[in-house]
Amino acid sequence: MGQAVANWSERWVPSPFLFAIILTLIAYVVAIALTPDGPLENVINWYDGFWVLLEFAMQMVLILVTGYVVADSRQVSSLLNRVASIPDSGPQAAALVAAVAMVAGYFHWGVGLIIGAIFAVFVARAGLQRGMTFHYPLLCACGYTSQVIWHVGPSTSAGLLSATEGHVFEDVIGVVPLSESVFTVYAFGIALLVFLTVVPLMYLLAPEEEHAVGIDEYAPGLVEAGEGGVGAGAETGGDERAADGGTAQRMPADRLDDSRLVSYLVGAGMFVYIVQHFATAGVGEALDINVFNFLFIAIGLFLYGTPTAYVEAIRGATESAAGIILQFPFYAGILGIIDNSGLSELMAEALLDIATPTTFPVLAWILGGIMNFFVPSGGGEWGIIGGIVGETAVELGVAPGQAIIAYGTGDMWTNMFQPFWAIPLLGITRVRARDILGYTLIVMVVLTPVFTLGLYFLPY
Repeated sequence: MGQAVANWSERWVPSPFLFAIILTLIAYVVAIALTPDGPLENVINWYDGFWVLLEFAMQMVLILVTGYVVADSRQVSSLLNRVASIPDSGPQAAALVAAVAMVAGYFHWGVGLIIGAIFAVFVARAGLQRGMTFHYPLLCACGYTSQVIWHVGPSTSAGLLSATEGHVFEDVIGVVPLSESVFTVYAFGIALLVFLTVVPLMYLLAPEEEHAVGIDEYAPGLVEAGEGGVGAGAETGGDERAADGGTAQRMPADRLDDSRLVSYLVGAGMFVYIVQHFATAGVGEALDINVFNFLFIAIGLFLYGTPTAYVEAIRGATESAAGIILQFPFYAGILGIIDNSGLSELMAEALLDIATPTTFPVLAWILGGIMNFFVPSGGGEWGIIGGIVGETAVELGVAPGQAIIAYGTGDMWTNMFQPFWAIPLLGITRVRARDILGYTLIVMVVLTPVFTLGLYFLPY
């Protein structure tokens, strides 16, 4: 079944950028058909939305880039390389990559995405070196499963935004600390269900070795990389650079650039603030999106040791964010069409008008899943429908934290068929979206009853 769906995906799934353009056209036509705004008004709506997510886009780029350099640091890559030699078969390899990716993705979606990609390469390469062929597209799909668990973990964008004072829906749901959203039995239960479903599923999807296509056929350049990493950290390794090729006299500015003292002093200062911040209110109360980025910049400074090494790592990592930088405005334009035309209210009200306190989480999940196709950003989607979801939750007596988790589950559910966040992984692993989406689509289908039952029956 996995191979059949993968073949369909390879034939029909477009590139992520074309996917965004197609969704733009769909949103435009539907808005004209269902709302009072006509063709010209919806072009204006599209432009008006094009730039509204720039601040949030920068926050997302920072989460991805700072997470990337941590995941691809010499220390983390060395650990992943050692673990990569554990699997003795294709099914074991697939299960291990999925498990590592989801554990990392639970704590940080950006780190999980990059670790999942890097680890898929390491496992495929380690198997090849021992004379085994692990099906490489499946391993890459396993690396992407980090994106089906992240929104019930501490890097949740909707949760972090709602935990930040002054957020746009504060007058509706108030400030909702993470202790009332992701740090609850409800969210932990969803995360556990995802893990216990996806790891065995990926094990079962692995083809027999004679039908497997290895990394040497998909990405021979990565095989030639040997035991090293695959990205920014692998190149710098956290080592100090040689100034002027190591021959010219080193200037005071060069010594400062290569000074560990500078990185450690700045990193220590950042950690002092972080400790003070968390000691004042607790992790569940004080963690928001800016603090999250601040923390990972501090970790990166310590891992790379010198300002030069860290800057070089960031420079290498920014390539992974290129698709986000280009495509975020297009998805923000879709947001403008959906939001400014009133289409978002029609979509939300159609589902939520039939909600009861017990069915609301399931309906919010479906709404989040649908919206994720058109605006593949947890925070961006929440900016469109968060007010409606939050207001309905309050009217029904459902805790805002539970509403955030239910909505976020929908967002991460359809990530398995929305290729936007796979862009960094595709760059690292050198496969195409169509190579992995056949497998991740099966993950989405299999998780459908799991999420339905979990959201309905798990206690909050």
